[in-house]
Amino acid sequence: MTSPHPLGEFLQARRARLQPGDVGLPAGIGLRRTQGLRREELAALAGLSIQYYTRLEQGRENKPGGAVLDALAAALRLNEEEHAHLYVLANHADERVPAGGEPADREVRPGVLALLARVRPWPACLLTRTGDVLAANPEAFVLFPGLARWPPERRNMVRYLFLHPAARALFVDWEGAASGSTAQLRTLVAADPGDRGLTALVEELASESPEFADRWQRYDVRRREGDREVYRHPQLGEITLVFEVLRMESGRRIVVHQPAEPDEAGRRILRELARLAAADAPPGSSE
Repeated sequence: MTSPHPLGEFLQARRARLQPGDVGLPAGIGLRRTQGLRREELAALAGLSIQYYTRLEQGRENKPGGAVLDALAAALRLNEEEHAHLYVLANHADERVPAGGEPADREVRPGVLALLARVRPWPACLLTRTGDVLAANPEAFVLFPGLARWPPERRNMVRYLFLHPAARALFVDWEGAASGSTAQLRTLVAADPGDRGLTALVEELASESPEFADRWQRYDVRRREGDREVYRHPQLGEITLVFEVLRMESGRRIVVHQPAEPDEAGRRILRELARLAAADAPPGSSE
């Protein structure tokens, strides 16, 4: 599912999402064979020759300068994050950024484990940049039913979202969570297309989840820092939590969930999480 010409594929995908009316062009007469804008239309909007723009889409031109990228971003109506993503793709196309890859080390420092235990009963976990669960406190495993039953090497939050049967019922806005997670993976692939572990995760999800494959082809990009999520938990009922992301070295991050409101309902959620965690502390948790 990863492409040898990600810059060209991104340009083509975003061009297909624009209609002539979106950019002030007449729709023309009769049926359009091209989905979205034609190449010549986008090239004209960006002030480029059709020949040069065609080479960009086909991966035969890999050294676009900043002025070209800025013009394309404006023509494609990209937001700030998508604009930055375009630069990342161009840098890799020109091999201006070496591919790093995520370190294979999965060791967790004792201090981090102590931190996960200290924030209890707030659910908290330590994730790699691709969503692998390196450690979690018992309340986090309670929050995501079935995650603890997976072998440690398969515990990944994006894999859980798309491939675990409990996730579809758990996330009230599953569609939004799925789209956001896919867009975040797109951002990671652009930053490090040589990461074999990341590529393997994308290929696994694309082969096993049609919903992921469809979203992957949309070329959305997003970096999630924190958000509000509504869960329909099998034991807690419908609950609303907010999560914050604390970034660490090597792309690791600690994700901490807390009740959306510091009221009695929020305190009840925490009491129930603690009770369920004490009754059945999952394997591999941080106690």
